[in-house]
Amino acid sequence: MELRVAIYLKLILEHLIERQMNRYQILGESYEDGLCTITSNKNSDSNLLSLDGLDNEVKDGLPNNFRTHPLQLDPSGDSSNNIDGSDHVKSASSLHETKKANAGIIHGACLTLTDHDRIRQFIQEFTFRGLLPHIEKTIRQLNDQLISRKGLSRSLFSATKKWFSGSKVPEKSINELKNTSGLLYPPEAPELQIRKMADLCFLVQHYDLAYSCYHTAKKDFLNDQAMLYAAGALEMAAVSAFLQPGAPRPYPAHYMDTAIQTYRDICKNMVLAERCVLLSAEILKSQSKYSEAAALLIRLTSEDSDLRSALLLEQAAHCFINMKSPMVRKYAFHMILAGHRFSKAGQKKHALRCYCQAMQVYKGKGWSLAEDHINFTIGRQSYTLRQLDNAVSAFRHILINESKQSAAQQGAFLREYLYVYKNVSQLSPDGPLPQLPLPYINSSATRVFFGHDRRPADGEKQAATHVSLDQEYDSESSQQWRELEEHVVAVVNRGVLPSNFHPTEYCLNSYSDNSRFPLTVVEEPVTVEVAFRNPLKVPLLLTDLSLLWKFQPKDVSGKENEEVKELVKGEPEMIGTEVVSEFLINSEESKVARLKLFPHHIGELHILGVVYNLGTIQGSMTVDGIGALPGCHTGKHSLSMSVRGRQDLEIQGPRLNNTKEEKTSIKYGPDRRLDPIITEEMPLLEVFFIHFPTGLLCGEIRKAYVEFVNVSKCPLTGLKVVSKRPEFFTFGGNTAVLTPLSPSASENCSAYKTVVTDSTSVCTALISSASSVDFGIGIGSQPEVIPVPLPDTVLLPGASVQLPMWLRGPDEEGVHEINFLFYYESVKKQPKIRHRILRHTAVICTSRSLNVRATVCRSNSLEDEEGRGGNMLVFVDVENTNTSEAGVKEFHIVQVSSSSKHWKLQKSVNLSENKDAKLASREKGKFCFKAIRCKEEEVATQSSEKYTFADIIFGNEQIVSSASPCADFFYRSLSSELKKPQAQSSLHTEKQSIEDTMRLIQKCNEVDLNIVVLWKAYVVEDSKQLILEGQHHVVLRTIGKEAFSYPQKQEPPEMELLKFFRPENTTVSSRPSVEQLSNLIKTSLHYPESFSHPFHQKSLCLVPVTLLLSNCSKADVDVIVDLRHKTTSPEALEIHGSFTWLGQTQYKLHLKSQELHSLQLKACFVHTGVYNLGTPRVFAKLSDQVTVFETSQQSSMPALIIINNV
Repeated sequence: MELRVAIYLKLILEHLIERQMNRYQILGESYEDGLCTITSNKNSDSNLLSLDGLDNEVKDGLPNNFRTHPLQLDPSGDSSNNIDGSDHVKSASSLHETKKANAGIIHGACLTLTDHDRIRQFIQEFTFRGLLPHIEKTIRQLNDQLISRKGLSRSLFSATKKWFSGSKVPEKSINELKNTSGLLYPPEAPELQIRKMADLCFLVQHYDLAYSCYHTAKKDFLNDQAMLYAAGALEMAAVSAFLQPGAPRPYPAHYMDTAIQTYRDICKNMVLAERCVLLSAEILKSQSKYSEAAALLIRLTSEDSDLRSALLLEQAAHCFINMKSPMVRKYAFHMILAGHRFSKAGQKKHALRCYCQAMQVYKGKGWSLAEDHINFTIGRQSYTLRQLDNAVSAFRHILINESKQSAAQQGAFLREYLYVYKNVSQLSPDGPLPQLPLPYINSSATRVFFGHDRRPADGEKQAATHVSLDQEYDSESSQQWRELEEHVVAVVNRGVLPSNFHPTEYCLNSYSDNSRFPLTVVEEPVTVEVAFRNPLKVPLLLTDLSLLWKFQPKDVSGKENEEVKELVKGEPEMIGTEVVSEFLINSEESKVARLKLFPHHIGELHILGVVYNLGTIQGSMTVDGIGALPGCHTGKHSLSMSVRGRQDLEIQGPRLNNTKEEKTSIKYGPDRRLDPIITEEMPLLEVFFIHFPTGLLCGEIRKAYVEFVNVSKCPLTGLKVVSKRPEFFTFGGNTAVLTPLSPSASENCSAYKTVVTDSTSVCTALISSASSVDFGIGIGSQPEVIPVPLPDTVLLPGASVQLPMWLRGPDEEGVHEINFLFYYESVKKQPKIRHRILRHTAVICTSRSLNVRATVCRSNSLEDEEGRGGNMLVFVDVENTNTSEAGVKEFHIVQVSSSSKHWKLQKSVNLSENKDAKLASREKGKFCFKAIRCKEEEVATQSSEKYTFADIIFGNEQIVSSASPCADFFYRSLSSELKKPQAQSSLHTEKQSIEDTMRLIQKCNEVDLNIVVLWKAYVVEDSKQLILEGQHHVVLRTIGKEAFSYPQKQEPPEMELLKFFRPENTTVSSRPSVEQLSNLIKTSLHYPESFSHPFHQKSLCLVPVTLLLSNCSKADVDVIVDLRHKTTSPEALEIHGSFTWLGQTQYKLHLKSQELHSLQLKACFVHTGVYNLGTPRVFAKLSDQVTVFETSQQSSMPALIIINNV
């Protein structure tokens, strides 16, 4: 207590000293400091003073709340020190000047240490000798008066008061008693003496006695209906009870509630009520009763004072946030209410502060409507306070969030933003363009295309599809194009893919490899597709839309000069920029804009973003026919307001996941699709297809033309085309680029080379030969890569060449996508770009035509042989599977040709008199041909890849099968077969002998014969009859095995049970199959068809029979002929009859390669009948083989003989 009294006396002493120093006005300074200290102690928010808008200075004079207080020191003193007088209120400017004048003065600098000690001693002596005894004496006197007063009766005391109290009005009505302004006590009144004693006790911290005195005074005031005095006593009684040490009694909150109600309702003094509320709220908060404190503060809010209500609502909000379980949403809600009342009271800074604090709670909670309201208010308040950057940021948040506002409200937000943004941009017109929030840009969906746009189709002239931004990305298709390019580059580089090879990418997207800087050619446009999205329900109009870029040109000396350009107005000779005048994005629409740059100089180009004017459409927010508006407009709409800004294209690269460090952290690689390098000029090829069909029959041959145009200023060379389906097209053979047309072919518009023949050559074959090398097919060649036969192999700038292209429909019906990749180079080698490519995808729909099946078997007849090989019979079945869907009436088989190095067709066996073979729908025709081996001199030339073609004609016109395009498609169908010897050439040396033996045995069953069936079909289309031509190929490889012209569907294998054991021998058995070993020896019996014998003269009939054995292999063979009958069943005896071979029953022979041996046998018959002589069993094995693989050879057809009796 002594310390508090000393402090109080020190303040009094300082005040007395300051009154003598007229020039220093120390009290004014200390008042300001004291005001700040008191306010900061009362308000728990540390940011209140820094954000209250006053900046620690009095702005508009002192508040009206600071009136004269009964405890104020010397209220009748000097007017220069009276701050709160009604007639002496200082202006803000005078106080500011006073602060400036006194800012450099140090008070008390002239006092010595002795002065300090004397002042301290004076204060101490004054306190203990003067002040405290005086207070004790006064309290004692007042206490005695109180005790003596308690001894009197209440009635006597009241009567005495009426007679001796001269300052009071003796008679008052009830209304006057309730009027607080009409009842005043004189200073010597007993009630005020009790109150004075209570105040002195409160001053010296004697709170228990003070509480009793306040309580007594309260009763007296209430008895006199002095409500103002009673409310003050209640207020101080509650404070005294709260300040009692040890808290002997609980805090009487109802006292405070009664006092507040009295001040507010009866006394109509809101200032005192507000003071009481703030004091009670602080007491409740000190007891952690935040809920009661908040309710008390909210209860005093009203509509008569916005400033007071705002202050109380803000303090209530702080109560909610300081609870044990913070009520965050109530805090934010009441801060919004406080901000609203501050705004109504004109306190813009306080309102802005409250809204900003509430925004911290609502932000990111998904309450979009509340966020929009808060941001909109923050924006407006910031704009009023000229905080334009904060206003722009607030309005920006309204627009970039997924707003649920109505279209009209969103339009209002957008107009407010544009208005504020325009004012901001006018402050710094020469500054950098700021970022615009609308529309949204999906940077990862940005695509970059290098090159010119694809030309549209012009009649029968169709441009190559190549690559365009209209095509969707397909990973499988992209991989196919990559493989094609790798294949052709490897072929050009002699089978080796360069180590620095990278596939050519004309269109870069999020799926492509963007880790390297892309390369593009000067004078070729760079198109950037930017994906915009409008999140609002109002349309957005972008004007003067263009790309923002940075370019580093490179000259011949290699110097780099960095120049940043935004528009075409800058340096058009370096980079030309396309400007889109208007680009409309409808409400909630996603739309792409394709913006172009035209590089005119080599260097490094960096595309930074887009620049545009953002605005809305003048008038209503709905536009008639807005759904049909195109993306680019030319002055169709007028802007109500627009601002200019930019948006950057920042693309995040793929996440790295290769090393351990990258896997354990989050790192992203670079994405350089927007940083192309402009290189020197390169040739540019355009390809056009003329009369290119979209539908074909299976195997149909159609002739089209391809036009190659060089649209650049550089000559191109090395033109090649690569495709996974080389059997689909051909440019003709190397020896005859343009196949001359025969008269008959030109009349019928035939794609074949034809020759008119006479009728004598119908049964026999017409022989011709051709080399596969002439058609680009050989053992060491790559049939997928086809050189384009350009004249002089060079295409000059601006030149064009038309070449014929023959097409053949695939053998499978359906829709086929056939990819062509054209490869070409520049005559002048470039270090960065070595080649260029052009893609084309042809879509062909094929329908069924003919199915061809063929088998080959050995002929039993060994007569009329020119060599040792023997003859073959070829059976060809042709079926018309077309269902007249394409208007096909019938098919005509006009020719059957063979192509082989060793065999050729000799003649037709079953040729009918009607040479024309017609097949209607679902009809089937069967043909049989005799095939013979080629002569030795013809076979000797097989090293030069010579094939012998034999044509059997069913009409009066021969199609030259050894010329284009018949031979081209034949060779391409064999391209996969020609690769097999290469694949089998790498064998293990230790198994070489076994493999050689296997190969010799396999050759006995193999036959290298290919059948080509050529046909014509008559089609009725638009009342006109058209003739279609085509060909089918059948590759015969094995004797007795059926071959097909169309691919067979492989049935899925049956599901087998899993076997969980290790096989003992995992090596493949080298033993040939029984079927292979059964064709080593060919047998033939020669005998008379009928034999007459007089059985009545001689009971035994002996018939001579010759058995011819022919070694079909090229190795020595040991043969065993067994004449003993093995079958003894009665069924066999009935079928074959009973006869006996006379003489030796078993023969062992040794036949050399291709050797023919005859055995003279005798058959003995005992009676007449029909007998089968084909009973000899022949076993064969290779002579030099250790293991005996004796296998029964295939028996010939039944050899029937008729025995007659004479």
